[in-house]
Amino acid sequence: MEVSVIKIGNSKGIRLSKTLLDKYNIRDTVDLILEKGQIIIRPVSVPRRGWDKAFMEMNANGDDVLLVNDMFDDEDFDEWK
Repeated sequence: MEVSVIKIGNSKGIRLSKTLLDKYNIRDTVDLILEKGQIIIRPVSVPRRGWDKAFMEMNANGDDVLLVNDMFDDEDFDEWK
């Protein structure tokens, strides 16, 4: 795909269509990779974005209880001594 380089203030840039932005899930920032004479534009992936807020809400609602006990009734800790 050929795109034009445009003037943006004192710099230059390229304009990406909404279709490309949506297709490749490009939001606010991208990774630019300079490799063997090429520039690769890759969307920044933040798979756990928002988890901190979700965990705080769970705690406030009392929903942050263990689903599985961290100890089982039949565990024998004497064998580890």
